[in-house]
Amino acid sequence: MFEKLKKANYVDSLGRTNRIVEGTVIKGNIEAVADLRLDGILEGDLIVKGRVVLGPTAKVIGNIECENSDIEGVVEGKIKVSDLLHLKSNALIKGEITVGRLSVEPGAKIEVNCQMRGTE
Repeated sequence: MFEKLKKANYVDSLGRTNRIVEGTVIKGNIEAVADLRLDGILEGDLIVKGRVVLGPTAKVIGNIECENSDIEGVVEGKIKVSDLLHLKSNALIKGEITVGRLSVEPGAKIEVNCQMRGTE
């Protein structure tokens, strides 16, 4: 009668992007295997296996852990990016960052302790 749902694995999620739109507020942690774009507000931690994109209206009060990230919005907390963290010109970051590589556009505001580990 009911078909058993197959478990989604990481390979099935490649090329897909989760979206949290502007006007959405989430209080709690998010874990995702696919890429994630946030234009809303997150009060909690964000752990993503792939890329995290924070749009210009995004705000994260909590920690972020991912492989790559492009940030235009606001982050208050710790950011751990294993490869490239790209901060756009209107980004505002307060806290700590640990990155493999770092790219900062002129105009970005960062008040952080930074540790660069290189890509491994």
